[in-house]
Amino acid sequence: MASPPPPEDALSDDGLERLFASLSQASGIVAAVSGGPDSTVLMHLLARWAASGSRPPVLIATVDHGLRPEAAAEAVFVGWEAAALGLPHTILAWTGDKPRTGIQEAAREARYRLLVGHALQADATHLVTAHTRDDQAETVLMRMARGSGLAGVAGMRRETDRSGIRHVRPLLDWPKAALLDLCRERGWPFVEDPSNASELYARVRWRRLMPLLAAEGLDAERLARLAGRAAQAEEALGLKAREVLDQADPIFEGNCLSFQAGILASEPFAIAVRALDQALVRAGFAAGRLDRLEACTERLRDALRAGEGSSLTIAGALVRLNRAGRVSIRPEPPRRRGR
Repeated sequence: MASPPPPEDALSDDGLERLFASLSQASGIVAAVSGGPDSTVLMHLLARWAASGSRPPVLIATVDHGLRPEAAAEAVFVGWEAAALGLPHTILAWTGDKPRTGIQEAAREARYRLLVGHALQADATHLVTAHTRDDQAETVLMRMARGSGLAGVAGMRRETDRSGIRHVRPLLDWPKAALLDLCRERGWPFVEDPSNASELYARVRWRRLMPLLAAEGLDAERLARLAGRAAQAEEALGLKAREVLDQADPIFEGNCLSFQAGILASEPFAIAVRALDQALVRAGFAAGRLDRLEACTERLRDALRAGEGSSLTIAGALVRLNRAGRVSIRPEPPRRRGR
């Protein structure tokens, strides 16, 4: 994939072509715009790109989480700006009761649920968000603090799938400061969300630490580079795990997937963990949590070396190792209460 243009070159025809190259085959594009400087730049660049040739329709969407009284007016403001650019705009409201804890994570889940639902309704194939290099650096730090493995440290992907909608982050290599400068230079109005300065939220607290880390050499650019290298390593390990699992005689019988368990003991631990995870996914279960996957893989390896059977549960699945050296994965049976 060609690298995106730097911000100063983004307004040129060639820069826009490079920036939005992966969107050219879309049937429709939903762009999430909150009204902040990052998404404001994204909206203006998409408008210029859409006007420069035969392009897929670009639809602007603003999620009103209903968490601040100003949010409704900000969403209307985005609508005015979108209309001035000739782009249709929709406000998506997060309604219903809000949780008292974990509000940012819940808001994130609601935001993507609403955006993906809107894209599906509009027959759009792509969702575009304005995540930046600074957002990537903060994500890497937060995931490291939670003890994430390589997949977590890899941070946000430039492109990923969300329920059949392609989620693209074209500004992921750009620093926030450059986008803010672009808004000011071009006179593009934007809003400022006061929650971005509230230390009630973990991301904001990490953001406050970034200048201290940068002074020691760990700036956003290096953290983003670490994320890229982790993503490359995770991809290589995942491909190797798939190859190993394919060679382990996987068999589907009804709602059960089984495979030769020897791979879990003969392969390096990192490959074995990913092979078990991929087997779970193939059997129709959600990917397991890393710490649980590691513990289950270790138990299965120990049983294999001892020539014993083993039975455990993970991610709603019952995983059994029989004495013939074969692992089976099927739905976990209902749990009985009492005796």
